[in-house]
Amino acid sequence: MASPSLPVLTLTTDFGRADFHLPRLKARLLSAQAGLSIVDISHEIPPYDIVTAAFVFNKVWRHFPKGSIHLLRVYDYYQPKGRFLAAYHEGHYFIAPDNGIFSLVFGEIPEKTFVLDGYQAETPLSEIYARAVGHLTHRRPFHEIGVPSTRYTERLAFQPVIGPNYIRGAVVFIDRFDNVTTNISRRIFEEVGEGRGFQLLVKRMPPLDGLSFGYHDVPEGEALCRFDSDGYLEIAVNLGRAATLLSIAVEDTVQIEFFSVS
Repeated sequence: MASPSLPVLTLTTDFGRADFHLPRLKARLLSAQAGLSIVDISHEIPPYDIVTAAFVFNKVWRHFPKGSIHLLRVYDYYQPKGRFLAAYHEGHYFIAPDNGIFSLVFGEIPEKTFVLDGYQAETPLSEIYARAVGHLTHRRPFHEIGVPSTRYTERLAFQPVIGPNYIRGAVVFIDRFDNVTTNISRRIFEEVGEGRGFQLLVKRMPPLDGLSFGYHDVPEGEALCRFDSDGYLEIAVNLGRAATLLSIAVEDTVQIEFFSVS
């Protein structure tokens, strides 16, 4: 039974579930703090894909209670000058390798960011993370978890290109239903569009020229575009698989062209 006094610990990894990496990590974490309530966000992140990991993680972490600890183990491995970070942001704690994933999650470095100490070549990575989780769950002062840091490795996510009458974005995620998420936000769409009509162009599919609220706003098998619950433009097919049917892949260009006002 998980202790109600312990914070939730979430895990996001590229380990999959087919081998020993994930259970060994959980065993180390539970050894550091028995009774942890561990919640799996995803272990199906494509190997080394910190962009997808950050996208999935950003969809979720704010929904957890304040005080939660979030461990992100994606694209981490021993390297001589490698660093591992712990950060405090908006009431949550975060632990991850310094490989650019924090820059994709936060945009800018949180004020309270520390480099985990005790990192040596012979130290198993799971032990480094378990030590940090144990530090937090045993309520030790956060500033004692490591050495303060004012920098981290940056990885810049592709941002939409904006013109007076267009937005050129990209596909950033395809879910298990083959719904296609872009990096075009409702805010940008409304600022550039100013209420004008538009057409959405991607690959060789016929242009879409209107927004739907739900998937069933169009007949079964027809394509649509809508803003998802996080405010990003999505392309889908009612009761169909948009990415497969329309041959859309991550990083494909998506263009919105707004009609000129007569």
